[in-house]
Amino acid sequence: MTLVKEAHRSRTATDPAPGQVAGKRAWAAATALRWTALRLLALVVLLAAWQAVVTAEIWPRVLVPSPADVWHAFVQASTVHDGVRGYSGHLLVEHLAVSLRRIGVGTGYAALVGIPLGLLIGVLKPLAVVLEPAVTFLRTLPPLAYLSLLVIWFGIDESPKIWLLVIAALPPIAAATAAAVRGVPGDLVEAARALGAGPGSLLLAVRLPAALPEILTGVRIAVGVAYTSVVAAETINGVPGIGGMIRDAQRYNQTDVVIAGIIAIGISGIVLDALFKGAERLTVPWRGRA
Repeated sequence: MTLVKEAHRSRTATDPAPGQVAGKRAWAAATALRWTALRLLALVVLLAAWQAVVTAEIWPRVLVPSPADVWHAFVQASTVHDGVRGYSGHLLVEHLAVSLRRIGVGTGYAALVGIPLGLLIGVLKPLAVVLEPAVTFLRTLPPLAYLSLLVIWFGIDESPKIWLLVIAALPPIAAATAAAVRGVPGDLVEAARALGAGPGSLLLAVRLPAALPEILTGVRIAVGVAYTSVVAAETINGVPGIGGMIRDAQRYNQTDVVIAGIIAIGISGIVLDALFKGAERLTVPWRGRA
């Protein structure tokens, strides 16, 4: 009992005081507020510079519309006005939702193939010798390089778009998984072998959990790659879709609509990346800890 009391007294002595905890929280809140203010200031400066360029008429208004013009296009594409529903009969959020669905499906299929492929490449050296160059070859190809071939094979409907996003997202996932599996500490693998773990158990119960943080990072990167490829995927019969909307507006020199679509892609990308980071923290809370 005496030892328990001593331990409790020692722990209490080393714990931070309530005032210190409150001070740290207040300092963290003030720091977050300062960073938010800095971001807002940078946004204001950017908009002011943009408006100054438009006012100076350095370029024609059709090429560089004002922030107000872009905001008007954003509102027009997001609402029903004069009997017209958004842009090309679909609201901006509907265009964005269709593109996000395509990205989700393409990245999902890429993960289903890329994670097992990366595990095998990371574990089996002969397979790595054969498949790693193919993964690198696909990773270096720009999406437009094989879009025409996919259209010839699958037509102009949904299939070539999904296939393009799968091919774009698969290499980052496979490469990240293979590198993560190879980076698993050797003493961890040897300890599992000493306890009688076979090849299958080593792969699924030791290597895969240890590599999971880097695998999730690879999936997150793959989503970004798929997002950058969606405009290329939707150049063919891409409406509804945010890339198709941008492509269609480009044909008619509607620069304000193009910029509004680009901003919508960027904002949704930031939100999506933040959601992935939150999912990583929930799924692998041990990441970054000893």
